[in-house]
Amino acid sequence: MTDTTHRPEHELFLNRELSQLEFNTRVLAQAEDASIPLLERLKYLCISCTNLDEFFEIRVATVRTALEFGAPLVPDHMPPALALQRIHDAAGKLVDAQYRCWNETLRPALNAAGIRVLARESWNAKQKRWLQKYFENEILPVLSPLGLDPAHPFPRILNKSLNVVVVLEGKDAFGRKGGMAIVRAPRSLPRIIQLPIEVSGGKHDFVLLSAVLTAFVDDLFPGMSVKGAYQFRVTRNSELFVDEEEVENLASALKGELMARGFRPAVRLEIAEHCPKPIVKTLLQNFGLDEKALHRINGPVNLNRVSLVYDLVQRPELKFPSFKSRKARLDEDQPFDTLRTGDVLLHHPYESFSSVVDLLKAAANDPDVLAIKQTLYRTGKDSKIIEQLIAAAQNGKDVTVVIELRARFDEEANLGLADRLQEAGAQVMYGVVGHKTHAKMMLIVRREGKTLRRYVHLGTGNYHSGTSRAYTDIGLMTADPDIGTDVHGLFQQLSGLAPAIKLKRLMASPFTLHKGILKKIERETRHARAGRPGHIIAKMNSLNEATVIRALYEASNAGVKIELIVRSACCLRPGVPGLSENITVRSVVGRFLEHSRVYWFGNAGEPELYCSSADWMERNLLRRIETCFPILDPVLSARVFDEELANYLADNQQAWNLKPDGSYSRVVSAVDVMPYSAQGALLATLCQR
Repeated sequence: MTDTTHRPEHELFLNRELSQLEFNTRVLAQAEDASIPLLERLKYLCISCTNLDEFFEIRVATVRTALEFGAPLVPDHMPPALALQRIHDAAGKLVDAQYRCWNETLRPALNAAGIRVLARESWNAKQKRWLQKYFENEILPVLSPLGLDPAHPFPRILNKSLNVVVVLEGKDAFGRKGGMAIVRAPRSLPRIIQLPIEVSGGKHDFVLLSAVLTAFVDDLFPGMSVKGAYQFRVTRNSELFVDEEEVENLASALKGELMARGFRPAVRLEIAEHCPKPIVKTLLQNFGLDEKALHRINGPVNLNRVSLVYDLVQRPELKFPSFKSRKARLDEDQPFDTLRTGDVLLHHPYESFSSVVDLLKAAANDPDVLAIKQTLYRTGKDSKIIEQLIAAAQNGKDVTVVIELRARFDEEANLGLADRLQEAGAQVMYGVVGHKTHAKMMLIVRREGKTLRRYVHLGTGNYHSGTSRAYTDIGLMTADPDIGTDVHGLFQQLSGLAPAIKLKRLMASPFTLHKGILKKIERETRHARAGRPGHIIAKMNSLNEATVIRALYEASNAGVKIELIVRSACCLRPGVPGLSENITVRSVVGRFLEHSRVYWFGNAGEPELYCSSADWMERNLLRRIETCFPILDPVLSARVFDEELANYLADNQQAWNLKPDGSYSRVVSAVDVMPYSAQGALLATLCQR
C-alpha cells in the first residue's frame, strides 16, 4: 500500500504553473521543427507568445494573489514567493528562446522564402519614403502623445497594448522643457503593414507598426529633439472577480468588470532591449513591479502580431495540406430517423461539426419538436448554432439556453449572444452561482405519436465551428432513453428546479464525477490486489486534483498499469519508485490542439469507456458543472479506444514523455521502427483529401 501521508507535498506533486510553462516550451519546439511547413512554424511561435500572455494574465496573477494572502499553492504547497521566482526564471528563458527562434531561425527562413518582415535598419530610401507618408496620413492623425509633467501624470496603459516611451530634449511651443513622453498605439491601427509591390519589389514584404512608430516618432514633437524611443508593453491581471452572492444581476456586474479589466494590476513589463535603466526604473515604479517581472526584448514587444502574416500570405506549399472533414452517418433532413436506429459518434476535426448544426437545424424546423435545451460556453462569431437556436425560438419552440457568462476572454461575446437570444424569445439562464457551466450538452424533445422522445448531443468540446477545425474532440448523438433522462435532469438542476438527482448513465460535477472517478480507480486497485489485471488509460488536457493523483499512486503501487495522455499541465510525478513506477505520462503536441477527454478503465476484462467535458482538475471536478458520458455501443467504444487512446500511445513523432522532475523528453522512434503520428493517421483514415 502506497503511503503518501508522510511524504511532503512537493515530493508528491509537480507545480502547476511550472508544468504549464513546460507545455509552452513544447509548443515552441514545434516552431523549431524543420519538418513542419514554414508558415505553420511561424504560427506555433505566435501561439507560444499568446499562451505566455494568458499565463501571466491568469496564472501569475493568481500566484501574486496567493502571495498577498499568504496562501501556499496547490497541490504542491510551494510558497508563492518561491513560485514567482521560479516562474520568472523559467519564463525569461522561454522568452529568450522565442526571440532566438524568431531572429535566428524563422525570420531568415521567411526571407529566403520571399516573405520579409523588414527591420527598420534594412529599409531602403524608397521604402522609407513610402512609410513616412503612410505614417503622416494613416497613423499620425490618430495618435495623442502625452508629455509627462506635473499637469500630465503617467497615463493609464491598457493591458497588452503597444506603447512607445520617448526621451526628449529642447522646449515645446509653451516653453516647457523636454523630458519623457508616452505614445500609445490605438487598437484601431493595424499591427502589421504590407508594402505595395511597386514600392518594395517583393510580393510579401511587411513592416511592424512598432518599427514605424519608433522610426517616425520625432514627427510628433516638432521643434524638439528625440534622444530615444523605446517600445514597451504591460501585461495585467485579467481575472474577473464578481461576488455572485452579492450582486442582483450577474450580467450587469460582469459588464462593469469588463470595463475595468484592461487596467487591473500589472504582472509583467516587456520593453526594448536597449532601453536605458532610468527609464526602465520609472516604468517599473509606475506599474508597481520589480525587476523580476521585467523582460527586455530583442525584437518587437508584440511578437505574436507576426501571426497576421500567416493569413496575408497565400502560399499553400508553406502550410499544412488542406483536408476535408468527413460527414457523419446522419441524414441531414431526417436525423431523428438515424438516431433511433443507433448512436452516432463524431471525432472532430476529422469529422465535420456541421452534423451538429444539421441536427439542430432539423429540430428548429421540425413541427414535432417541442423544446430545445442547450449549454453554451464558447461559440465564436457568426455562430450557426446561435442562428438555429434563434430560428427555433422564432418558430415557436421552447428554447432554453444556459450561457456561461464567465467563459474567460469570451465574457463580452457571450453577453451579446444572451441579448440576441432573449430578443428572439429564447429563455436564457446564466448557470449556477459559484459554478461555471462547462458542460457541453444539447437536448431535443420531440413528439412521436403518443410519446415524447429525447435526442441528445454530448461533447468534450465547445459548440464552436472554428475550434472544431483546430481542436480534437469527441461528440455523441444518441436517443438512449437513460441518457436523455439524465440530461433532462441536469437541465432541471441548472434551472434551479431540481434537487441533486441520481443519474442512470452519466456522471456530473460537482456531485458525482469526482466520486465516480475515484471509485473506478479504486476498483482497478482492488482487481490488481486480487491478482486480476488492473489497467487505466486516460486522456485529458490537464491534471492537478490531489485526491485523484493520490488514488492513482495507490493504484500504481497495487500493480495497476496507468497510461496517461495529458496535453498540458500535469502535477503527477510518474515513474517514482515506491510511488508511481507503474504510471507513464505523455503529451502530444501536433497540428491540432488535443482537447478531448477520454477515460478507460480495464475492469478485469469488462472495460468501461467515458468521454467528458472535464479534466481531472480541482476546478472541473469540484467547482464546475461538467458531464461525463459513457460510450455504450461496443463498436463505437472500440473506435474511441483505438482512435483516442491506443493511437496516441503509439505516436513516436509528436509525443513527449514526462519525467519525475517535471521536465519532458521528446519520444524518438527507434531506427527499425516506422515513424507514426497519431494525428497523421487519423487524417489519412478519416478525412477526405
